[in-house]
Amino acid sequence: MMRMHGAAGRRRQGDVVRRGTVVAATLGLLAFSAVARPASAVAAEWWEQLPGFGAPNYSSKQRRQQPTAPAGETRKQDESFEDLRSNATPWMSDVMLASIDKAIDLYERIAQRGWRPIQSGRTIRPGDDDERIPAIKARLRATGDLASSQDYYFESLSLSDEVERALRRYQRRNGLRETGRADRQTIAAMNVSARERLEQLRLNRRRITELMQPRVEDRYVLVNVPSFELEAVERYEVKQRHRVIVGRENRETPALKGSIKAINFFPYWRVPTSVATLDLIPRLQKEPQYLNEEGIRIYDGSYDGPEIPQSQIDWHNVDAARIRFKQDPGDRNALGLLRLDMSNEHGVYMHDTPMKNLFGQRGRAFSAGCVRVQGVFDLAQWISEYEPGWEDKSRVRSVIDAGQPLDIQLTRPVPVIFAYITAWAENDGTVQFRPDLYNRDGPAAMAQQGGRDDSDPDAPPPPPSGGITP
Repeated sequence: MMRMHGAAGRRRQGDVVRRGTVVAATLGLLAFSAVARPASAVAAEWWEQLPGFGAPNYSSKQRRQQPTAPAGETRKQDESFEDLRSNATPWMSDVMLASIDKAIDLYERIAQRGWRPIQSGRTIRPGDDDERIPAIKARLRATGDLASSQDYYFESLSLSDEVERALRRYQRRNGLRETGRADRQTIAAMNVSARERLEQLRLNRRRITELMQPRVEDRYVLVNVPSFELEAVERYEVKQRHRVIVGRENRETPALKGSIKAINFFPYWRVPTSVATLDLIPRLQKEPQYLNEEGIRIYDGSYDGPEIPQSQIDWHNVDAARIRFKQDPGDRNALGLLRLDMSNEHGVYMHDTPMKNLFGQRGRAFSAGCVRVQGVFDLAQWISEYEPGWEDKSRVRSVIDAGQPLDIQLTRPVPVIFAYITAWAENDGTVQFRPDLYNRDGPAAMAQQGGRDDSDPDAPPPPPSGGITP
């Protein structure tokens, strides 16, 4: 029989004392300004200066070997592009549906003419000459990204400043890296037919209409997975927007409707069985020291069962259904400093992360299904601002400074929706498309926008693979 160490027993007794549920009368967080702010405006706050934050989730040894980043470096990376919507109109609104209707009318006219496909090939950079430039210009004119010209009898073969600006406009509308170059991703997006774009708009209008049934709540959180974006909505206006990291291929973030029912400060991470089986145990077969480096403990039968010394386990012959893994709170914890507990059938939730550098990537499908939120403390503040007992704006910081786990149950749970919206239109008539991350839109052509352009030496590197993450 496996005997639990005395330290583990004392640790669990401490859990009971520290993690006792705080009654609703003591709940609340920082007050929030009614002005919607982009996530870049709430990044790099005081809690991000804690050890381990603003850096990749390397192992302990790797972290010690990493050079110290200059102050503000993470924030500069986040501000190098702006990919969040800028107005206060929610996706789930009659105003949005009216804007999409106008976009559908526009694309019905465009589809009557259509556009010709552009031949794939090398990346065309500003100043380059290429025989595909006239076709690229014609494609940009078709959707209004490049102004029409009467001088069609002479088409330059050079990627001029004007074409570069038009390409940037097109890339911004399509959720692509805003390079001003005609790279592989951009050409692939341009080659999606006008008819398919029209059908994509119609499909997403139906999705939004279904989300609004039976009625839209006065206060809710919506995560749009394909655009890597979260919006907090109150009284039909967006109050906050945040960048998010969502599930990668084969670890999809599900579409769901649930509710945020609790806020967990300094959470333990109970490693899901799927993550343990697919990720953690295979890694331990190669790196058995990984558990100690990351503060992950092994338990028998359940997360509250007896702790098992690692020396008793052969990782090449282990019963994965029997053991459980739990990571201690702290700067190494995969959930960061805060978890938003959600009721839903999929067992996913939203949380902080120590891997904040990944918010600087435009494509952010890196997780195992849960949603990591940039500026999650601001979101938690908004979620709980009507709860009694936490009116003092310094309360959140006092919890962090105390460094002790704390669970808060909400008396007014906040509805949450994970949506899959790949096409919409803004109030100013700008039509937006996003890559079909999980191939849910139908035609394969609409799923070909994702991925890294490996032929482009200036493309950003893939994210670090240092940590097992939710």
